Amino acid sequence: MTDRVTGEEARRIKREHLGVGDRTKHRARKAVPLRGLVREAGTQQRVYRFRFYPTPEQSDQLLQTFGACRWVYNEGRALRVKAWEDHRVSLGFAETCRALTGWKRLPETAWLKETSSTVLQQSLRHLDAAFSRFFKGSAKYPQRKSKHRSKDSATYVRTGFRWAEDPEHPGTASVTLAKQTTPLDVRWSRPLPPGQLPVKLTVTRDRAGRFFLSALVEEVITPLPEAFIPGGRKPKAVGLDLGLASLVTLDDGEKLPHPRLLKKYEKELSSLQRSLHRKQRGSKNRGKARERIARLYAAIGDVRRDLLDQFTTRLVRENQVLVVEDLPIRNLLRAETGKGRRRKAALNRSIGDAAWGELLRQLRYKCAWYGRTLVIVDRFFPSTRRCSACHAKGPKLDLSVREWTCAECGAAHDRDVNAAVNLRDEGMRLYWLVAMGLPPGRVPPAVIRASEVVDLVPAA
Repeated sequence: MTDRVTGEEARRIKREHLGVGDRTKHRARKAVPLRGLVREAGTQQRVYRFRFYPTPEQSDQLLQTFGACRWVYNEGRALRVKAWEDHRVSLGFAETCRALTGWKRLPETAWLKETSSTVLQQSLRHLDAAFSRFFKGSAKYPQRKSKHRSKDSATYVRTGFRWAEDPEHPGTASVTLAKQTTPLDVRWSRPLPPGQLPVKLTVTRDRAGRFFLSALVEEVITPLPEAFIPGGRKPKAVGLDLGLASLVTLDDGEKLPHPRLLKKYEKELSSLQRSLHRKQRGSKNRGKARERIARLYAAIGDVRRDLLDQFTTRLVRENQVLVVEDLPIRNLLRAETGKGRRRKAALNRSIGDAAWGELLRQLRYKCAWYGRTLVIVDRFFPSTRRCSACHAKGPKLDLSVREWTCAECGAAHDRDVNAAVNLRDEGMRLYWLVAMGLPPGRVPPAVIRASEVVDLVPAA
């Protein structure tokens, strides 16, 4: 394998073969060390998402912006791949930005000038971040963005939009994007922190044709008061057992019913899918049928996220420690081959409809925001088959068994409630194991994983 080319030879290859010019801007300026950004203690980055309704002119301009961002992303990726495979030269964000300047000067790609340069540079920055995640081993190799499958998105930094806060309604503003002359018609469902200028704005369009504005702001989120067990100073804890019979079962016996939204709208989805199949490819009627399906899936997703958001917010407000099991969701969703593939496909649909990953994601960031601790117990911990009364380990239970009796002490257990109690006890053991090892004045971290606890003592 040929070694990486660097130095003057690399600059020559970039200039002559890749169309990347030399760095000339600010070359004569004296270098000044960068000053670090000083943030107030407790500052967090938070995203507020709002729906807006663009005019026909704004819609056309945004669709053109989405296409330009997608094209620049794909061309930047192709340029980096070509530079390495053909010349063993590495390109970064700065080189692709200089290549973008060259693309704008070409007659066949002069249409890129109609899009804000900061938006296109952000698309290249996203590409650079995708390669960085790949080199770190946390993501797959970046793939091309497709017009029909990729998400329509454009990111505007502070130089790419005008923000005029409404003095009569603090936290709302008149937002005008670059290359547009009229403000967006934003539905402010809740106010932003008054006086805060967003760090950046992201405009997206989903498959149902809805436009959304996501504002990233930096604000100080006040932690919630500590939640203790009444009459003492022990932190209040709750064990969560995720399942399909009930979406979540708490250690006190409370169960959150599984909404089964896909099953609820199964007949309507099937009818729409059959209607789509009968439409001719490329026709306008086929596009309308796809949009109807997308609107129904969007409504299902909205209901599911709202349900989980309300439930996780209540759990975080009422408890100091939340304990869940480390579920291998990706492994559980693997397709089955052979005799039981249809049954496994139905199980996969139920798991996907449950949205366990979204529930865990919400618990993670809410615990970090509000001073709570999320304990993730090892996936091999026998929470279901262990008796929560005497800790005797019973035989492996089939999924159809919902209740069982301990052979050692005779205690009768509900399968899910028993698992939630065992998870709570094991989670508190890990919590105190970490808390006792911290220096005085330090609080436990927002997330404690069983696999990361040092000198972990096996449970009895």
